[in-house]
Amino acid sequence: MKTKEIIKRAREVAKPFRITRGKDFRLKDVDPDDTLEFTKEADKPRAKEVLATGVTALAELQEQLYAKDKWALLLIFQAMDAAGKDGAIKHVMSGVNPQGCEVYSFKSPSAEDLDHDYLWRCMKCLPNRGHIGIFNRSYYEEVLVVRVHPEFLAKQKLPPQLLGKTIWEERFEDIRNFEQYLTRNGIVVRKFFLHVSRKEQKQRFLDRVDDPFKNWKFSSNDANERDFWDDYMEAYEQMIQETATKEAPWYVVPADNKWFTRVVVAGAVIETLDSLDLAYPKVDEGKLKELAAAKKKLVSK
Repeated sequence: MKTKEIIKRAREVAKPFRITRGKDFRLKDVDPDDTLEFTKEADKPRAKEVLATGVTALAELQEQLYAKDKWALLLIFQAMDAAGKDGAIKHVMSGVNPQGCEVYSFKSPSAEDLDHDYLWRCMKCLPNRGHIGIFNRSYYEEVLVVRVHPEFLAKQKLPPQLLGKTIWEERFEDIRNFEQYLTRNGIVVRKFFLHVSRKEQKQRFLDRVDDPFKNWKFSSNDANERDFWDDYMEAYEQMIQETATKEAPWYVVPADNKWFTRVVVAGAVIETLDSLDLAYPKVDEGKLKELAAAKKKLVSK
């Protein structure tokens, strides 16, 4: 498949799940089991082939991004536990040059993190120009888990007068402004919510419990958090409603079928990089003369 065809296909796969105007978004409108026109069993091998060709195209685009050294790409992944964030990152970015890509996982904030504003620990991990930065969870945890569990907010040492009823609206505003700032400085932001169903999450947890090679992935807290499922869904929905913009869209990706999730994520990343009009830098006349002289010297010895 030619590169142009791959990019066209990438747009077609990613577009149905891109949210640029959050106001009208409803989480119930996205089926976690959706696979578009791919038939689960018959087309699963075809989807894997599509992913493989996409990874090859992505590697080429990433090399051009690195060579041009003007843009940076920030990919943010949010999801409930067992939705497949790690797998999506691993498979989609498998062909990318590690020198031009950094992955950061944000877990519970440290004592040092809590002595700073909530954006601080993510800000210091932003990608350099020419690089792809990946956040496995991010500052969005501050309007998700912290909102569902207010006791975490109490640990953030904020002055009491700043803990008013509008704190979440203020944080949404801060995040929108922050992402606008990044966009205006050449850091392209793309955000992925991997939308897994409660039923599928339960099955994946049971698989982790039953499989000795997956036991390490499971924590009793994972099961406990299921008690707050409805609260989390409400928080995710409002997060997308408040922070999906044309410049920094959300992709709400069906996650009950991991193979399909990865195809959509790859499509979105390919589409984004292609939109940057990337190309290898052209050298000027002086550089061409320098190269000619170097070649002459190398050939003569």
